[in-house]
Amino acid sequence: MSAPAKQPAWKLWLDRLLVLDVFLVLAGAGWFAAAIVASSLGIEAPLRTFQQLWVPLFTPAIGLLIASALVSGIASWWQRRGLQAGGGNGK
Repeated sequence: MSAPAKQPAWKLWLDRLLVLDVFLVLAGAGWFAAAIVASSLGIEAPLRTFQQLWVPLFTPAIGLLIASALVSGIASWWQRRGLQAGGGNGK
């Protein structure tokens, strides 16, 4: 079994940011579900707070999640492509 390839520092930070962002988006989804249930019971404050935070917090978090997932995927693909091109010719 070979040792894992050392990743650049920027990719490690991007991966950490992606993990943090995933938890933020999941927490937002949970909050939204709880706010819908509370709204159906006549408690409107959680849904109003969620709506106020939608544009400044949750929309950028979802956009960052999508963008960082794309960048991470492209970087991994590019790295694998470079390894295949360099190691596949027997030199």
